[in-house]
Parts: sequence; structure tokens; C-alpha cells
Amino acid sequence: MARNKEALVLLLDVGPSMHHLLPEVEKICSMIVQKKDPYEGSKEDQVNAIAQQMTSHGMKLESVVVRESVVLDENVSVMEENDRILNLFPKRTCAKMVFVESSTSLLGALKTRSISPVTIFRGDLEISPKLKIKVWVYKKTSEEKFPTLKKYSDKAPSTDKFASHEVKVDFEYKSVEDANKVVPPEQRIKGYQYGPQVVPISADEWDAVKFKPEKSVKVLGFTDSSNIMRHHYMKDVNIFIADPGDQNAILAVSALARAMKEMHKVAILRCVWRQGQGNVVVGALTPNVSDNDHVPDSFYFNVLPFAEDVREFQFPSFSNLPASLLPDEEQQEAADNFVKMLDLAPSDKEEMLQPDFTPNPVLERFYNYLELKSKHPDAAVPPLDKTLKRITEPDPELLAKKKSAIDSLLRHFEVKQNPKLKKSMKRMREKPSGSDEEDNYRRITSKNKVDLIENGVKVEKIGELTPVQDFELMMSRRDNPEWINRAITEMKNKIHDLIEDSIEGDNYPKALDLLVALRKGCILEQEPKQFNDFLHQLCKFCLEHDLRSFCDFLASKGITLISKTEAVDSDVTEEEARNYLVKREAKPE
Repeated sequence: MARNKEALVLLLDVGPSMHHLLPEVEKICSMIVQKKDPYEGSKEDQVNAIAQQMTSHGMKLESVVVRESVVLDENVSVMEENDRILNLFPKRTCAKMVFVESSTSLLGALKTRSISPVTIFRGDLEISPKLKIKVWVYKKTSEEKFPTLKKYSDKAPSTDKFASHEVKVDFEYKSVEDANKVVPPEQRIKGYQYGPQVVPISADEWDAVKFKPEKSVKVLGFTDSSNIMRHHYMKDVNIFIADPGDQNAILAVSALARAMKEMHKVAILRCVWRQGQGNVVVGALTPNVSDNDHVPDSFYFNVLPFAEDVREFQFPSFSNLPASLLPDEEQQEAADNFVKMLDLAPSDKEEMLQPDFTPNPVLERFYNYLELKSKHPDAAVPPLDKTLKRITEPDPELLAKKKSAIDSLLRHFEVKQNPKLKKSMKRMREKPSGSDEEDNYRRITSKNKVDLIENGVKVEKIGELTPVQDFELMMSRRDNPEWINRAITEMKNKIHDLIEDSIEGDNYPKALDLLVALRKGCILEQEPKQFNDFLHQLCKFCLEHDLRSFCDFLASKGITLISKTEAVDSDVTEEEARNYLVKREAKPE
């Protein structure tokens, strides 16, 4: 083709269901070409002519431009001119331009299914009884669910072309007293577990107790945007726009959004999207001021949690940990370089894994296999596609280039392989007292309990077999802050019992192990006072009950109080802790 020739190529994807419209499509394409000679006027005039015809016939343009990372210098001017012309279309008609650089982004940009926006609310945004703004609410993001696979029956005759192959499931409820007696629906009632009993509630009672608010969206008040924590956002994101046909509403939304942005405020809303909705939603309305003259201002809405929805997890601050548990400068630098190495938005490249262009690998793989299965029923499941691997696995090229940062991290930190553990579902049984199998049982039970600990089973009491592990698990529980105090108290009692029941010091080593675990736990949870007070009380108890040998045993092992350097909340200086050794003292008269 000669260099001075230009051509317009219209690539239309027309499915079988649209074949009957092909004559109409051909007519429209002919009109577009005939209305304006491609060589007549400037390029802007040609774009305007095409855009006018597209608008008049309700057509839209979606363009995906694949831009390679390596571009020859002589092609830069051509690319810039092409980009300029393409970017004219969104200003003249309904068009969208997308630029991608990788196969992953291209896969995400090629959307095979278009979801039409549907409002979840149309009505008044009530700021006060006398101030209401007409708004429409759409879902901005919504999780795409995995498709439901239906049961299929092959019992229908192969000759029946109209068979639905549907499987229907019927349930029968039978009496406990008589297994042959079917209980009809009018004799059944729902029951709810309430403590040890089941409370029956009829359908009428349940309907009466339901909360039935009126459909409305009301502003409860305004607050500083800094008061809304990002981790409190729940569920999907909605977008509030003014009623497109109401000019006053558009101006009101714009004025409110700009005022809120200028003052760094968000609105707290109470929302009932539809009549008969059984729940009320409270959320934050954040201004979204548009930087495009053709796009009006709007709001983003995020659902906020109620008190019952919040999960509080208490963790000690890193700044309160002792110096021995904090990284040094070299370790910090190695960690910083490792994080920078995995930056998904480098300055010289396209941002990787952008939400708009990153398909869900689970859904993508399922639909790819579904298409393959429809054509080849006996086809095996293919390996994971390379493009999807770039989403689910680190980029091998990036890891190879940044190997020095990884090696530096491995040198400065101790890295251990985390082996996969089999989940143990065995229940703990009672110890077979007086049996020859007692020793074997002790070994088996201990192993089972360790399996349960390593697999995250919640421990509520410090047992006899693995008290240190039980203590550590109880201290790590975050479902209730009382578990820490309970674990410390139980550990103190265990140590006391071991010392008191000791015969010629046979329990001293085990008591020492528990005391060391208690000391470590109190440091990590910033409870130094509990350990220090306990150690003082323990020494006093030993001296008063002729158990000074245990004090000598602790002194030989160098057990000291928790100092300020180990826990900032401690009242003991480092010198006091270092000089504190449990020594033999004169027996009190």
C-alpha cells in the first residue's frame, strides 16, 4: 500500500442473534462513508463527520490501543498524532479510549460482557425536611459471583430434543415419634437457639418483629473526613449522581460536593434503598469533584459498620517492643529495598494489576474451560494460561532482575520454610488411668494436642500436657481482651502448684519453663508489672514456706525482673533488673 494512502477500517463483531440486522448495519456503514469523503477537509473535520453519524444512529466506539514498551524514535510522532485523533472521539460522541501495555491488561480490557447500569435508588437526598435533592444511586463496584452450576439429569430420552434435563428436589419433614408420618407445612414452625433452649417463632410473629423502615436517604450529619477510617468500609461502593433531567439538582449536588471537599468533610447517611427493605444502612458520602467539564460532580458512598460488625484486635505497638526485637538499620534498609522491588507502579512503566484491567483469574479460567468443554466434551483441564499466571504469581522477570534485593533480605533475616501440616480432627479422650497404655497414650495425646495448636484451634484453658503452648495460644487470642489476663493468672497458678507440690526439687525445671514463658508473654503484651509483682510474691512465698532452694535455682538461671529496656511500661531500671537475682535470704522469725 502506498504511504500517502489512508483507509478507514470498521471492524464489527456481530453475533448469530444479530444476523438479521446485517442489512441495516451495512446501510449505516455506507451512510457514514458517503456522508463525508475521507479525503475532504482536515482530520478534525473527518472525525466530526464520523462522530455526527455515530451519534445520530446511536453508535458508540470503544478503542483498545496496545502500546509496546519499546518504541522506535521514528514512530513516536505517528503514535502521538494517532492518539490525538482518537482522543477527539470522546469529545464528539460516545467513545472510550483505553491504552494497555501488557497481555494481562489487554485481557482485562477486552470485556466480552457489558453490564448495563441499573439504579438501586431514585428519590430524594434529604438534607433537612425543607432541603431535598433528586438523586440516582448506582453500584460503582459489585463482586462478580462465581456462576451457579445446576444439577443436570441424563434420564430423559436421547430422542427428546425439548427435554430440560432439570433436577427437582423435594423435602419431606417427618415426625420424630413416627418416622413414617410426614409433617405438613401448616404444622411446622421455625425455632431459634437461645442459650440451652429453642424458642419457637411463628411466621406471623417473625413478620411482626421485623423492622420495616420507609424508603428514604437522609443526611444524619457531617464529620471530618479524617474521622472515617478506610478499614471501616464495608461491602460494595455506590455512586450518587444528580437526576440527569433536573438542572437544579445537578447544581445542588455540585455545590454540596465542592463545599464538602473544600472543608474536608463527609456526610453520614441513613439509607433504605427500597420499600420493604428489612435493614437500614449507615454510610459515608464522600465528594467526587470531576476534573472533566463534560462529567458532572458526584458522590461515592461506602457502608460503615455498626458496633456488632466491628472486630477489635489488640496488638502491642512495635515502638513498645524491646530493642532486641526491633530491626537494625541494615535490616530496615533490606526490607525497604524488598518492598520497593515489588512496586506495581514503577515510574517508567504502566502500573501493573490495575483493577479496571485485571480480570478475575478464577472466573477467567472457568469460562475458558467452559468454552473448551462446549466444543470438546472430553477435553482435559488445560494448564493455567501464562497471562493468568502473571496475576496469580510474581513476575519471574522482575524477580530475576531484582535478585540482589532478595538475597540481601535473606542475609539479614532468618527465613524458615513453613511446612504444610495435616489438620488433625481427632478428639482428646480421657486418660486411661491404671492402664499399661498410659505412656503410649501420653505420647499420642501430646502429639494430637500439638497438631490442634498448630492448626489454630482455640485453647481456653492451660492443660497439663503442653502448658507453654496453651499459654501462648491463649495470649494470642484477640476475640476478647480478657484472654490475656486469664492466661497470665492461670500460668501463675500453675507455677505456684508445681513449686508447692515439688519433692526435692523435681518440679523446678518445669516451673522454670513456665516462668520463662510467662516472662516472655508479659514482655510481648506489655504487662511487665504483672510479672514483676508475681516474681516478688513468688520469692516471698518460697522464703516463708521453706522453699528457698527454688530461689537459688532461679538465681543460678539468671531470672530477673522485666526492665524498661524490655518493656517501656516497666518501673524497673535496667540496673535494678540486672542486679536483681533471687538470693537466699534469712528466714523470717
